[in-house]
Amino acid sequence: MITTLESVTSYDELPRRKFMAIDLYQWQGFWYPLYLLKAVLLAQSNFKARNDDILLASSMKTGTTWLKALMPTIMNYNNTHGDDDDPLIMNHPNELIPSLELQIFSEQNTSDKYNISGARSPRLFRTHMPYAMLPNSFKESTDCKIVYITRDPKDAFVSLWHFLNAKRKQEDGPYPIDKAFEEYCEGVHQFGPFHDHVAEYWEESLKRPRNILFLNYEEMKRDPKGQVKKLASFLGRPFEKDEDVEKIVWRCSLERLKNLEVNKSGLEPWVGIPKSSYFRLGVVGDWKNSLSLEMKQRLDEITNMKLKGFGLELDASKV
Repeated sequence: MITTLESVTSYDELPRRKFMAIDLYQWQGFWYPLYLLKAVLLAQSNFKARNDDILLASSMKTGTTWLKALMPTIMNYNNTHGDDDDPLIMNHPNELIPSLELQIFSEQNTSDKYNISGARSPRLFRTHMPYAMLPNSFKESTDCKIVYITRDPKDAFVSLWHFLNAKRKQEDGPYPIDKAFEEYCEGVHQFGPFHDHVAEYWEESLKRPRNILFLNYEEMKRDPKGQVKKLASFLGRPFEKDEDVEKIVWRCSLERLKNLEVNKSGLEPWVGIPKSSYFRLGVVGDWKNSLSLEMKQRLDEITNMKLKGFGLELDASKV
């Protein structure tokens, strides 16, 4: 079994499958496009964390864009400067928190923009890496903080299906959802299996609650002010006034983000997907518009089986 970067003589030796016609390679139980696997391994070997680094982690399409807006907005907030401290007016959320595997350690990164050694503290990063693949300097630090966001896997799957369809050629049409669903249920998708990804971070959050904040998208939708206050306190930026919390919630709301000029047109350069695709619906229970009852029951059964005994509930109707 291939377990180290040095033992890879050819990536063709790795198990290989497809998700939505995209080639994925399996490494230590998880699936990656090849270019992201190479970046993950480089990050794991070369990234050196500072004690005050903050990492946003998630599986794909679990509410990450909301957190990419919230975290830098909270960190930059100054209630005496009007909107001058609002980083969202001129920047897509992806530009505010660089990705370890998609940008910083990507083979395509040839600019000095992501020269992280010279970045001022505290540094914000994001990743879709499983916990086990994080650089040791992050996992071993007693002060680095990780914010993890997850959601009902039925909604996560439907959101991912829509998102990746946005990159397909128009003449090819959407990828068959029943086929994508089968692949997803088998755990074969970017950074999947979904449930294994969630379970790793959940277990670590129970061991190290001071360092890892585990958030649920459904809870954030139900009580945005309460969850934003919890996030701000975890980040060391607690709010004194409710009006400040309300302002942050408004600034980072889906409706506002969708209508900011910076997010309306153009492609996200690192992914090749329209910037607007990051702001589709943002609702709980959208899976009902795409999945049959049989599909719902099957994914619920997988969730119950995979997370049994963890004390973690992901079904949106029960959260």
